[in-house]
Amino acid sequence: MDFSPLRSYLSNRSAEDDFSGIVRIDHAGQTVFEEVHGLASRAWQVPISPQTRFDCASVTKLFTAVATLQQIQAGAFSLDTSAIEYLGLEDSNISTAITVYHLLTHTSGIGDDADEDAGERYEDLFVDKPNYALRETADCLPNFLHKPPNFEPGQGCRYCNVSYVLLGLMVEKATGVTYREYVQVNVFERAGMNRAGFFEMDGVEPDVAEGISPVKSAGGVTGWRRNIYSYPPVGSPDGGAHVTADDLMAFHRALVAGQLLEKELTAAMLSAKVDEKTEDGSLFRKGFAFEFEYVDGELVSYWKEGINVGASAILQYFPGQDVTVVVLSNLEDGAWGPIEEAFKAVTA
Repeated sequence: MDFSPLRSYLSNRSAEDDFSGIVRIDHAGQTVFEEVHGLASRAWQVPISPQTRFDCASVTKLFTAVATLQQIQAGAFSLDTSAIEYLGLEDSNISTAITVYHLLTHTSGIGDDADEDAGERYEDLFVDKPNYALRETADCLPNFLHKPPNFEPGQGCRYCNVSYVLLGLMVEKATGVTYREYVQVNVFERAGMNRAGFFEMDGVEPDVAEGISPVKSAGGVTGWRRNIYSYPPVGSPDGGAHVTADDLMAFHRALVAGQLLEKELTAAMLSAKVDEKTEDGSLFRKGFAFEFEYVDGELVSYWKEGINVGASAILQYFPGQDVTVVVLSNLEDGAWGPIEEAFKAVTA
């Protein structure tokens, strides 16, 4: 694999102040490429390092999916369990026919709190009410319980953040502890994700990158804005965990090795379930948080990405090459160019 084009690309992007983050590539369990660029804190001019922890946005859904499958393994509920009946939320616009399977595969049809496919932005939820009011998983419920559905359960596929909020609530009910406490012990610690956690924005934590976005005008970028008003103050089941690149690599290794789930559920986590056509006509398949791409019937890669104001991240695995790629950035658009360049290097 020739990484010189990727290295040049990252250097150029960083020089243009258009990338801050880390790119790491492992081959057969060994790190073959790792570069960091940019600043973890622009206010204090603190550079990013391999130990910097980034908000990984919706990559968090991988941890929620594993936690959910662990509770299925424990017998707390099944893939066919009605989520609404289990949680006692029948007094809502959400159908009782929606199952755990529907939630995991984005086939529930639930009206999302911020419908990204319709161009809605998550930060708009906090225009009229404070984001710091959302500290517990249940605090998210008023944002979507009474929205009309997009389709009947199982009759479509549409990305839905709040389906994972409901899964997090099911984990909480099954275990008697908060979602974050459960994931810290049963996912992060079991996987050897030694630096991962859910860190409050109004707390002080070392080595945590500040999420930022450029302030633009006709003359270009005139400054930077932190994302502290665009997010709840702490991560939830649909997004917001903080990880290093090493943490995500450790998670994937532990998952594939069967350290987080029994054999049957590990296979379920690593297999596609439903088809989804994109706007350009491409065909991808969704599974339990992961997405899958096939060419001529062969699996090219599977991945999970995350994006929000001041955060972008991806974990992607290429089985034909036995290569895992992690990109983490504290810019909303930071991860996408690097992952494309990494794809070229890996598959050339």
